[in-house]
Amino acid sequence: MECDFRRRIDSHISALPASSAEFRKFNTSPFVLMFYSRQQGYHHVSQIEKDIIPAKVFSSMETSAGRMVETVALPVYGWQAVPSTMHSVESVIDGCKETNDGTFMAATLKSGPRCLNDEMAKDIGVDVVTHARSWATNHNSQAVEFTYGVLYGTKRQSNKKDWHILRNMGQVLPSSVELTESWKNRWSLRYKDDDLVVSATVRVGIEWWDYLGDRDTWLEICVSLIRACVLPANPEASTPNYAIFDLASIIDTSCLPDDYNVSLLQRSQLEWLLFLSRHFCDELVP
Repeated sequence: MECDFRRRIDSHISALPASSAEFRKFNTSPFVLMFYSRQQGYHHVSQIEKDIIPAKVFSSMETSAGRMVETVALPVYGWQAVPSTMHSVESVIDGCKETNDGTFMAATLKSGPRCLNDEMAKDIGVDVVTHARSWATNHNSQAVEFTYGVLYGTKRQSNKKDWHILRNMGQVLPSSVELTESWKNRWSLRYKDDDLVVSATVRVGIEWWDYLGDRDTWLEICVSLIRACVLPANPEASTPNYAIFDLASIIDTSCLPDDYNVSLLQRSQLEWLLFLSRHFCDELVP
């Protein structure tokens, strides 16, 4: 995964806006430019110009990073990444797997816990109920196991729109369908449509990665990303002054003995592991 991440990231970076790009291509908001200039106390356009390119780079990465992670990780753990095809029975599916016991496993994946709105939740719920039988038929399966998966975050951080997928599914099920496990007070549901059994579950952050592989999968993803993106270095000579007040405590490695070392990461990279881990939990406890 490390090599695949590095190759794809390098390819993506080369396509990001260059310093020679035309201003019109940045699609900036004039209002945001003015508000930010007020916050920073700028006097000249030359000052804010230095902020526009990094901001656009972050924005461009946020729209593609999740899909890149899916494309790399899914095949490693026995899943197939499904290319986005509009207006097809599998357009809602980002990844899938067929099991030996006749179950078709399908997943819709989003990068973070707040990527969903009401309309998207409704559409996903309707799509699963509408197309589940076609999925089973196309893949010669007797059961469909659908997951709405979120690559990082926790259910507490969710805006709960993901749970609305389950509610919407329950509300559009035909009366002929037997609901065997209700979505109420749960993050899953199950129903039986004649001979077809369909289940749907919301899995956020580590829950998704545990489901994809095992309990170490999320850690393997983090380590692969760090090795692909962060070069080892000597310890910093002094403690930085962080503008984010709790960042120093999040990445604090002072409790580690001087001789602590692992083969996968260098000591200078361990703070990055804590930095990434914070995105998968509600709080880090020493």
